[in-house]
Amino acid sequence: MRRFWLADTRGYGWWRLRTTREHGLLPGMCALLAVTLIWFGIVRPLGDALADARARHTRAITAEAEARGQAEAIAELRRNRPPRLDIPVRVFVPQAASAAGFTVSRSDAFEPDGVSIVIASARPGAFFTWLSGLQARGLIVEALSASPNPDRTLSVQFTVRSGSL
Repeated sequence: MRRFWLADTRGYGWWRLRTTREHGLLPGMCALLAVTLIWFGIVRPLGDALADARARHTRAITAEAEARGQAEAIAELRRNRPPRLDIPVRVFVPQAASAAGFTVSRSDAFEPDGVSIVIASARPGAFFTWLSGLQARGLIVEALSASPNPDRTLSVQFTVRSGSL
């Protein structure tokens, strides 16, 4: 067996063994191979990197906008801080509940400046409106458990503490 690619000093021995049809197909194949390698080796990775960079940029802009919004909300809360209560929360909340027409079944004070309240029967709309009023006064509802009664009222147990510790 002759090694034509070694026997020819000009390096064209393998090319001479090819048919005329192969002379046309081999350059086409090499061109397609080059295009494929350029596409999958350069263009696609750069496109993917650009898309990832755009996605990271969008997430960063969104995170910045959320952080600015939260900072503005915190500044607004600091500017419009509700006045401190003159009496302790453990006294104020049961009195406010009685003034709103709720019967307090149990009231347990805990430190620091908090109270746990049980109301056996409360209309849902009136109760949650009253509770949001407590939050507007600067009190924080830490826990809330409500279960329905047969007469379309709620049995409610909640824990409230002062917003300024």
